Amino acid sequence: MIVARLRRSLTEKARAWAKAQGLRLPDALPVAAPPPHLKADLALPWALAAAKAARRNPLELAKSLAEELAKVPEIESAQAAPPGFVNLTIRGSALAANMKALTLDPAGYGREEGGTKEKTLIEFVSANPTGPLHMASGRGATLGDSLARIMRRLGRAVAAEYYVNDGGDRVILLGESILARYRQSLGQDVPVPAKGYQGEYLVDLAAAAPAEKSSWDAERWGRYAMDALLASHKDDMRVFDVAFDRWFLESELFASGAVQKTLEFLRSRGMVFEKDGATWLGTASAEGSTDDKDRVLVKSTGKPAYFLPDIAYHKDKYDRGFDRLIDVLGADHHGYVPRLKAAIAALGRPSESFHAIVHQLIHLYRGAEAVKMSKRAGTFISLREIIDEVGKDACRFFFALRTPDSHLNFDLELAKKQSSENPVYYVQYVHARICSIFRKAAESGVLKPGEDLPMPNARLYAAPEERTLLLKLAWYPEVLLDAERLLSPHPLANYLMELAGLFHPFYEKCPVLAAPDAETTKSRLLLIAAVRDAIREGLGLLGVSAPESM
Repeated sequence: MIVARLRRSLTEKARAWAKAQGLRLPDALPVAAPPPHLKADLALPWALAAAKAARRNPLELAKSLAEELAKVPEIESAQAAPPGFVNLTIRGSALAANMKALTLDPAGYGREEGGTKEKTLIEFVSANPTGPLHMASGRGATLGDSLARIMRRLGRAVAAEYYVNDGGDRVILLGESILARYRQSLGQDVPVPAKGYQGEYLVDLAAAAPAEKSSWDAERWGRYAMDALLASHKDDMRVFDVAFDRWFLESELFASGAVQKTLEFLRSRGMVFEKDGATWLGTASAEGSTDDKDRVLVKSTGKPAYFLPDIAYHKDKYDRGFDRLIDVLGADHHGYVPRLKAAIAALGRPSESFHAIVHQLIHLYRGAEAVKMSKRAGTFISLREIIDEVGKDACRFFFALRTPDSHLNFDLELAKKQSSENPVYYVQYVHARICSIFRKAAESGVLKPGEDLPMPNARLYAAPEERTLLLKLAWYPEVLLDAERLLSPHPLANYLMELAGLFHPFYEKCPVLAAPDAETTKSRLLLIAAVRDAIREGLGLLGVSAPESM
């Protein structure tokens, strides 16, 4: 990947230059695309940073550094620019060779050589099996699954997990709620508990229960409903194209004794104390803690608070050999993050090994009209309802377009449009258009069956629109690194929008099958093959299909 190679080569040159100048460069030397108004491929502020510390003229240092960086083989020109930048232009031959590498191994393009060997566990969705999955679950699923795919493409060791809260009092409350629905179906005047689950989906579940249901108590009803709802969660994730390496049950922690063992482990580290008949975790006073108060682990009744099995679960993650934990949480868990971080510190694990991604709310619209409620789900729109209406691809792409910490307005009508207004259609259409061009090339005999496209000839990519595409393709691996660094797939989704946008002016200005000669035609076929492959691979990392016709 050309940008990664350039980063290494340019950094090596810059370090040697700085040493000869008696200067000190920052530890991190950023390599980034310049603002659109600059006619350069890279804009480096390195001389400016060195000049500030050494109190030297930044522009003079930039001129000196530019002379050194121009010696890098892939660099065509290096120019100093006020107040102390070095603007670089990459050789067309290097960009063309990079493009060919993409077409030769699309699935390997973006893998980072010599990357971290850390084992990462991403836990996401983890919705209580007390009701259908909703829109927020879909956003969390998109975040977690896309991140796992992107990090695996980069070469990371990543596992994906869904934590099932199948223990505690919620089983009884769910059982009391569905039992009330069952008795209502028999004509009895029985209300659903005030704090129970109100959704009409329980009516359907009660009706589908086996014949022996008439003798069930609340706990048996609760287990039945929870099993059925968990099965629906698994089916929703299958339809949403989300795969988990493990569905981890909270009940497993109790059955194995892990919850009690975790309590004893915390006690052995001096993190636990007794007060008011309850057992507490001293999170407020723990070293490195961000929590503002101590937390109950075991209630005065002797029952564990929900926080204790959560700590046991995270300890189990570390005990299984994971070095880095990423939790994808809904907006209602924002206040839970400090206590989770405090728990990690109490376990004696480094705080930087745990990351929480809190995604914000989704507001659903049908055009300008807000959509607020589904009678089947109770107080929310279920994820399956949205998938059934607009499709999995639109859901996942729309969810991936925004940063997790931003609120998302989801327009059902826009998501169904087959026009350039619809972001996912806009990107998929370019992929389908390129596939159509290749079909026509085969039909017209421009490409013979099984014929390979030629090696790239940089001389043939003279049009600005061609060079712009070549350069955009070079940044694809860096976009994957950005997504990993930001713990969000939005850089990739937006990159695909930009890449698709650059294809249109190219296609208008640079005819492919109607090019002036066969050599130019095949060189442009090679270029659009790279665009096709980048879009297909990028969409795949977002869990979105890349149709060959639309």
